[in-house]
Amino acid sequence: MTRWVALLPAGAAESYGTAAEVPGVSVSSAGPDLPGGLGGTGATWDVTADLPPAEIAAAAGLPEPLDTVALVPVRSRTAALSGPRVKRTLLLAVRPGTPETLVALLERDLLAMPGHIPTIRSWALSRVDQTLTPSRWTHVWEQEYADVEGLTGEYLGHPYHWTCVDRWFDGEVPGAGIVEPGPAHVFRWSDGPVVVPG
Repeated sequence: MTRWVALLPAGAAESYGTAAEVPGVSVSSAGPDLPGGLGGTGATWDVTADLPPAEIAAAAGLPEPLDTVALVPVRSRTAALSGPRVKRTLLLAVRPGTPETLVALLERDLLAMPGHIPTIRSWALSRVDQTLTPSRWTHVWEQEYADVEGLTGEYLGHPYHWTCVDRWFDGEVPGAGIVEPGPAHVFRWSDGPVVVPG
């Protein structure tokens, strides 16, 4: 099984619930993005399946997703959280030609965030499988929060975020600004867990 993240057309999220009934789909969660995100398309879809999302959508009679990536897990952790939660997805692109040692340092700093920011519950860092889904995106950083304030307040305003992670996104920081401008930062409500172990 492969985990996939897909960006959907605005207004399409509600119809994607039927995709969970397609054979070979084990986990599927879709929903409209909340205001305040950047670079999204209006809705996101998280799916674990043998088939690519475009084939699942076709089998369910749904419009094809606008942008889809297959995930190769780097590391993840799931934490108990009952009821609805906010699922945040960050799709980012490391500049072509970046030395692997710098990519590893970026990943290290992202993976350290949950140890500093307690509002992050479940989380997963993945690379994009470029053989399954050739994409401009290289990484997907996902988290779950009990509420929107855990993301927009504690996470985005935390000193660790500003001092250790944001430098990788700033092209004017010598030796560190390795992330291309224009990441997709989207978040939405989900009725249950989205980030899965492994």
